Amino acid sequence: MKKRNEMPRGLRFTFVMVILLLLLLVALILNITIGSANIPAERVVSSLLEFIMNPSGNDAANLPTESIILFNIRLPRMLLAGILGGALAVSGFLLQNFFRNPIAGPFVLGISSGAKMVVGITMIFLSDILSKAGPWLLIAAAFMGSLIITAVVMIFSQKVKNMSLLLVVGIMVGYICSAVTDLCVTFASEQDIVNLTHWSMGTFSGTDWENVRTAAIVCIPVIIAVWLMSKPMGAYALGENYAKSMGIRIKPFRLALILLSSMLSACVTALVGPISFVGIAVPHITRTLLKSSKPAFVIPASFLCGAVFCVMCDLIARTALAPADINISTVTSVFGAPVVIWMIANRRKNEAV
Repeated sequence: MKKRNEMPRGLRFTFVMVILLLLLLVALILNITIGSANIPAERVVSSLLEFIMNPSGNDAANLPTESIILFNIRLPRMLLAGILGGALAVSGFLLQNFFRNPIAGPFVLGISSGAKMVVGITMIFLSDILSKAGPWLLIAAAFMGSLIITAVVMIFSQKVKNMSLLLVVGIMVGYICSAVTDLCVTFASEQDIVNLTHWSMGTFSGTDWENVRTAAIVCIPVIIAVWLMSKPMGAYALGENYAKSMGIRIKPFRLALILLSSMLSACVTALVGPISFVGIAVPHITRTLLKSSKPAFVIPASFLCGAVFCVMCDLIARTALAPADINISTVTSVFGAPVVIWMIANRRKNEAV
């Protein structure tokens, strides 16, 4: 029964979206202005005009240093952090909807580790092809790794009904994937080891506009497709029998959830390496803010919340120990892990009651 003072769901959704948009705007402004070289806000506008008016674009040798920092380093980095942070949050929400459990997520279930394993093998043994294929080969490799581990987790989920045990399975699968990756490293050249180590640490450093374009091409259409599936997801969350009564074909629907989730997490892993806890913590934060689990509300709000979360974490990663960069997963773990611990503790408390 709805409380008298409780805000209507639609109005609350609008309010939360406005707050998240404002937070994202603040995060973007902070990312533009703060760094090893602080750029005053008034110089950002003038640099933008100079950059647009310069006919030589990104290769502008005559552009001021501030413009080069803004448009060749900071802008692509923060845009990629926003897109991939949102994508990872939506990927986590899809897995939670699939398993009908709020503790599921690509990192916790070992899916990111599977993507990391296949990408690592690709970087070591297919480095010549990789130099020609670019990020698309890495995305395909990460997608394959995600699907393999997801299939393994799905098999165990049929046998193990306790989610805590399923999380242990995910952790063990992650260790196995890491062992396979370490084994392959013994056959790698020194340069491949350097590249793999840098990538596996998870970082937005070195991002360029090509990475942003690739992320947008892959993630935005997938997220739109996910949002269009909001209604069947809401029915599926109420149980398979109810979903069937609504005319939903369960097997194709479940396959679609897995494929879309794997594509999003694969894109993130391929472009910037594994990022922990975003996919599990952000959807929970979003549901708490909305006080609703309705997919039509949670999906866009999760995307914005994930974007804010990752942009702010990346700001901390590159400024806390500047000029050195902290691994992005280190920062996301600091803020995301307590949320996961609280979720598990709260879940056990509810089960005990």
